[in-house]
Amino acid sequence: MSTATTTNAVELEGKDLPAHCPNPAMPLWSSHPRVFLDFQHGEAKCPYCGTAYRLKPGTVVGHH
Repeated sequence: MSTATTTNAVELEGKDLPAHCPNPAMPLWSSHPRVFLDFQHGEAKCPYCGTAYRLKPGTVVGHH
């Protein structure tokens, strides 16, 4: 998992799924309730902090 910058989304691989925010790379002071992300068209956005997440090209999302 890589960390987001102001212009880029956090890129995730299949091993990072199911994904949630806040992610493990975020500092404790920026915590909010954990929310699992629902990827639509390979992208998701946290409803609490607005962090954008994107699946790396070729990532396969399994269905549970």
